Amino acid sequence: MNTYQIRFNKSRGQEGRGSMDHVWRVFENGKEFLFKNLDITVPVKSEKDANGVDYNITCQGYMTIDRDTSTAVITAKVKILEPA
Repeated sequence: MNTYQIRFNKSRGQEGRGSMDHVWRVFENGKEFLFKNLDITVPVKSEKDANGVDYNITCQGYMTIDRDTSTAVITAKVKILEPA
């Protein structure tokens, strides 16, 4: 099981930070991913991040990436997406 921190992408649209549509930053065990959409089916909670100013949503589970829709799918069990 992995730990996820999810934040709003305040730097979206800037070089290397995704398009204006990439509004979510998802950290999986510290590695950052940018997404347009989220689909989370596990319990979530909020927490202050390390700088003590901003907030994260945090949860535990398994992430599958739907590249067609730029969606992070976080579930309680490992999920394999079927091709469209």
